[in-house]
Amino acid sequence: MSIYPAEKIRNIAIIAHVDHGKTTLVDALIRQTLHIRNLEQLGELIMDSLDQERERGITIKAKNASIYYKDYKINLVDTPGHADFGGEVERSLRMVDGVVLLVDAQEGPMPQTRFVLKKALSLDLKVVVAINKIDKPAANPSRTLAKIEDLFLDLGASDEQLNFPIVYTSGARGQAGRQPNQLKDHLFDLLEVIIETIPAPTVTPTLANTQNSLQILVLNLHYDQYKGKMGVGKISSGFIEKNQPIQAITEHGVSKGRATSILIFDGLGLQEVDRAEAGEIVMVAGLDNLNIGDTITTPEFNQALPRIKVDEPTIRMTFGVNTSPFAGREGKFTTSRQIRERLLKELETNVALRVEDHPQSSEKFIVSGRGELHLSVLIETMRREGFELEVSRPEVIFKEENGQKLEPFELVEITVPQDYQGVVMQELGRRGADIQNLQPNELGTEFTFIAIMPTRTLLGLKSYLLTATKGTVIMHTTFEAYRPMAEVQLRTDHGSLVSTDTGVSNSYALSNAQERGVLFIGPGVEVYTGMVIGQNSRDTDLEINPCKGKKLTNVRSATADEGIILTPPKQMTLEQCLEYIGDDELVEVTPKNLRIRKKYLDPNERRKAKINY
Repeated sequence: MSIYPAEKIRNIAIIAHVDHGKTTLVDALIRQTLHIRNLEQLGELIMDSLDQERERGITIKAKNASIYYKDYKINLVDTPGHADFGGEVERSLRMVDGVVLLVDAQEGPMPQTRFVLKKALSLDLKVVVAINKIDKPAANPSRTLAKIEDLFLDLGASDEQLNFPIVYTSGARGQAGRQPNQLKDHLFDLLEVIIETIPAPTVTPTLANTQNSLQILVLNLHYDQYKGKMGVGKISSGFIEKNQPIQAITEHGVSKGRATSILIFDGLGLQEVDRAEAGEIVMVAGLDNLNIGDTITTPEFNQALPRIKVDEPTIRMTFGVNTSPFAGREGKFTTSRQIRERLLKELETNVALRVEDHPQSSEKFIVSGRGELHLSVLIETMRREGFELEVSRPEVIFKEENGQKLEPFELVEITVPQDYQGVVMQELGRRGADIQNLQPNELGTEFTFIAIMPTRTLLGLKSYLLTATKGTVIMHTTFEAYRPMAEVQLRTDHGSLVSTDTGVSNSYALSNAQERGVLFIGPGVEVYTGMVIGQNSRDTDLEINPCKGKKLTNVRSATADEGIILTPPKQMTLEQCLEYIGDDELVEVTPKNLRIRKKYLDPNERRKAKINY
């Protein structure tokens, strides 16, 4: 493996809105530039290696790879497009010298396009614009380009930043060209533009009185069962050699060690080297006390780089030990100590997450993040690892400045068929949204709403619109800013069907219950007192016994139940459960089941607590 000098390296990040084709384009670049055995067996979306990424169809964790073109090495970072994972984007952009902004030729810039571009421009990174999916039937590259230019202007781009090169691509077909009607059967035009536009890594000159002015800002952490904790970052200055003494400048002091292993990215894998120069992205082992934001340097140089700053969380939830009657049945990790250790471990790599002890209970933790999706991915990950826990309803984080209470607002983009335009308009008005724009598509069959609304009233909107529009709504949100608290007061009351007994549900009892609302369970399901089995059609809770059996007589027999027809229960996903629950309810999360329950299981305790919702 030859060592590339800084002038022959290009460090770039691929940024875009969700589903605009980042990972597909990176896949095509990898296939066209690397010679890897059994590459075809890796399937599609090579970079989306996590189970949840493949299931949800989104990128959650930023990932590194490298490709080779002519005599250049191009280090790629595939970033998430969803604003909830903005922490991944923010630290990834500190690792690169330029970005490729991918925009769908049909949809144009979207809310998260604005979010990721704003971060890139604020760091003064060079931008290459790739108008992707040019082969879509309704693609309109000239209109998309005009919208991109408007977006640059809105974000206050400088004259130099406005002078961006444009490449037209089809990631799915592996094609690119400098004109929309002149695509070539490869992506080399994109690589040529990247090499021409994105500068070589900026290297801080070595000081005259210093032999090695090593500085690496740690932007990611990796764990290896043999090498231990490893820091990932770009060498800003100096060089690093195997076995040389190094140290990490942390928030709390200095941690000394030795560079026991140095790895660089080589294609989809890693290559161990004895030495790496400034400009290269490396993975370094040998420092146990290492966190994101620390600077790896030499004891002689001992100068830190500015620590990474990410936007603060806007949503918080309470995680706690599972206290239901079924606790401990399905999970391997059930204690508060195990939950605490797992959350603290997550903090090491999830820079946008915050964890605090609950002021009223040693078995609960307040976990704050960027949005519902950010926290639900963490919950789902813990669930798959064997954790049992119960989580509360998400709530927004308020701030106070100069005696004024502030709350987070979000930019919302909603696309619906024409038939549901009125439904969306009415619901946005009820939730205090400020509609900025309402625009039909070229055929007039769909309408796109762009609005700014409080995060507080946004919670639960997507679930409601999915039902109201029969699943046809497309909705994207991104954090806008903290603003003075809106005066709108949204009533989110709902009534639940609550079990009064512990046992196994049966068809006879559920046939009566389904007349009162929508069921979340079917027959043959274990339930307990205080468990929510459905949503009441009214705004008050209704206590029901789903285990009640039919009294048998000589005339009535058990076989008569075979004639009962039940409506299929509503299958609640984790996100739907979090949107549904009220202030007096919790979601019980286990590796096998999701259950909604009341905080107070005993009906008498619920009445004593006088919970009004």
